[in-house]
Amino acid sequence: MAEMQAAMAAGKLTAVNLAQKYLRRIRAIDRGTIDLRSIIEVNPDALSIARELDKERRQGKVRGPLHGIPVVIKDNIDTADEMATTAGSLALVDSSPSADATVAARLREAGAVILAKTNLSEWANFRGFQSSSGWSARGGACRNPYVLDRNPCGSSSGSGAAISANLAAVSLGTETDGSIVCPSTANGIVGIKPTVGLTSRAGVVPISRTQDTIGPMARTVADAAAVLGALTGVDSRDPATAASEGNSHTDYTTFLDPDGLNGARLGVARQLFFQSPETSAILEQALTVLAGAGAELVDPVEFPSFEEFSTASPEFDVLLLEFKTDMALYLATRNGGPRTLADLIEFNEANADVELKWFGQEIFELSEGRGGVDDPDYPTALANSLRISRDEGLDAVFASYGVDAIVAPTGSPAWPTDLVNGDHFLGGTSSYAAMAGYPLITVPMGTSFGLPVGLTFMGRQWDEPTLIRLASGFEAARGPRPVPQFLETLGRD
Repeated sequence: MAEMQAAMAAGKLTAVNLAQKYLRRIRAIDRGTIDLRSIIEVNPDALSIARELDKERRQGKVRGPLHGIPVVIKDNIDTADEMATTAGSLALVDSSPSADATVAARLREAGAVILAKTNLSEWANFRGFQSSSGWSARGGACRNPYVLDRNPCGSSSGSGAAISANLAAVSLGTETDGSIVCPSTANGIVGIKPTVGLTSRAGVVPISRTQDTIGPMARTVADAAAVLGALTGVDSRDPATAASEGNSHTDYTTFLDPDGLNGARLGVARQLFFQSPETSAILEQALTVLAGAGAELVDPVEFPSFEEFSTASPEFDVLLLEFKTDMALYLATRNGGPRTLADLIEFNEANADVELKWFGQEIFELSEGRGGVDDPDYPTALANSLRISRDEGLDAVFASYGVDAIVAPTGSPAWPTDLVNGDHFLGGTSSYAAMAGYPLITVPMGTSFGLPVGLTFMGRQWDEPTLIRLASGFEAARGPRPVPQFLETLGRD
């Protein structure tokens, strides 16, 4: 983005030119012969917004590093404009948000051009057990730009694929557990999953009040850091943001450091590794890069709660209970349409030929059968989730080993998309931070058979500055990111 800003400042590029270039690329790659399906809807007002921003620049007003920059956002983030917000579901097509989500409003205030909405795993992948990530009834099956028959992961699938394919400068994704970092690793880009409360969830289709967060996805750590600063700040519409006062920054680019690994102390979380020889091989190479750039590796670090975390995690109970309540609260903010989770279930049953064609809605039904946050089981489930993930999890590791961050592979190389049987997911390392509400950054660390794999940096609550410093140091030591080739499939010889 810095290069784009420099070109606009020099008069060699305008916001309109930039938006036009990306719109042509969307037509050619996303809607054309490659048929990536990462974009669910283009903003018809994009060029008029860009013209106004160009006018401001000519008048000497530049709002900041996002002025005139085309951004795409996930289709569960409200925009009160000509675009719909549907979470990929046909159930919300005929209703509309009453206002911009706070993060969308802050992007506009920062001068970004909201170019389009991105495809996603429908309902952020919280509907059925046999889902295929990246599929929605409204957008179809999003594809991976490295190898098109491979999965882009989810739920922020289009936000990952679109940026990887250079269809916009940056994007926003949302995460409850893995939904930013998994599509970032699968699509070979940087993803920041912020501390819960650092960015507002107001106007975002919810799953969980204790785990949902909104963050940037970009091709570089610098671009992701620039976007993050535009999103922060206390928001009266989201009480969780009150805790961010004094813990947030408006410019995270000041923490970028190509030598950021020098002198760092990093814990290697081997307990979280999963069965993927390809990932393990890339990880060992990345550990060598970390050490070569001056990091001290504490290998391994161990989580006191790991056995309980692996066998009796209360996370799913917490999500089921919060989802029913928070979905009703969100739906009440829209103009018309369904009002409860029961209404959504009924809609899907009435439109089963489209909505339930590939997989069911067992998670919806389980949540509907529970008592929401008023259920007597909720306080115990939430307390156990925080104890396992914080007191006997991340906080315990940071205190015991004195590390600046914890590293682990983000996920495996992308699996073949399978709409019939669903995801062939080998594992990920996002759940401790998801349950705790703590931050993650994933950065590409290598490829296997041309498919990218990311390295995750896990941090303390509100410690995005440290993670950005470390991630930018690793990015500098790693070398150039491999560019996607849009292969139809891997070789069959």
